[in-house]
Amino acid sequence: MESENITTTVREFVLLGLTQSHKLQYFLYVIFLLIYVLTWLLNCTIIATVAVDQQLHTPMYFLLANLAVLDISYSSVNTPKLLSGLLIQHTTISFNECFLQMFFFHFIACAMSFLLVGMTVDRYVAICEPLRYLSIMNWNTCTGLVAGAWFGGFLHSIIQTGLLLQLPFCGPNVLDNFYCDIPQIIKLACTDTHMAELQMVFNSGGILITLFVILIISYIVILLKIRTCISEGKRKALSTCGTQIIVLSLIFIPCIFTYAQPYKKYPRDKVFSIVYTVVTPMLNPIIYTLRNTEMKKAIRRTGENISVCRNTETTPVDPKTSNLVFP
Repeated sequence: MESENITTTVREFVLLGLTQSHKLQYFLYVIFLLIYVLTWLLNCTIIATVAVDQQLHTPMYFLLANLAVLDISYSSVNTPKLLSGLLIQHTTISFNECFLQMFFFHFIACAMSFLLVGMTVDRYVAICEPLRYLSIMNWNTCTGLVAGAWFGGFLHSIIQTGLLLQLPFCGPNVLDNFYCDIPQIIKLACTDTHMAELQMVFNSGGILITLFVILIISYIVILLKIRTCISEGKRKALSTCGTQIIVLSLIFIPCIFTYAQPYKKYPRDKVFSIVYTVVTPMLNPIIYTLRNTEMKKAIRRTGENISVCRNTETTPVDPKTSNLVFP
């Protein structure tokens, strides 16, 4: 009963944000607002195009549309709080809101990581087993990969957040960050946090390292397979894989440094947080989808269809011919 009373002592946390410089705050606000709007615009364009264009109703674009949904959700967990913190001198977040933010952040981030593995499986099958691609990557397989990604993210986050809720919080409540995250919150607990940090390392850190190794090995296998092929698209495929590896490194390497070791405060922490919470949701649609020739054509077709529909609606109807029935 005493531990329950202790845990309710802290009712809110104070977020110090990115910087205390007012001029820099306004500048960063404009930059991050543009990134956030661009993230929504790019990902919504992908989702709408895949939904409307029948030619994109394939396994690869189904997975890409789901990645776009995750990118929007992922950026929306922390970016609004970041933006408000750049305009308000002292930002606070309630205890419950803080834990909800951590839950959804790790839920969506882990689901995205699993989905990236599923997308690599899709590309591996397409390159290494092209004749069996449609039979292997059927509707059941695709929905299974997506459902597995969401379930894996939920399971990881509920375990991590549940373990954190068992800690007593009765002391300091100041976080030198722009959002609530597990490593910093653990350090505020009024108890020995050694075991809690080890649990974070084995849970979050272990998953990140495992998935990153799987992704890198998968890309190496795909690159080796591409090298044995002689085709016009060989150089483009190599360029695409190389770019995707760079984006994956931007996502996973900072996260591994953050979660795969007991927390220590470094000057680079906030930069890393900005990269994998704000920037990568904008980079994912550009690297994975919008560089694709078929997607560019589909967006162009969708735009042309919309303009044709608008022109049709605004064109006056001739009353002499409006009642004619054509065979």
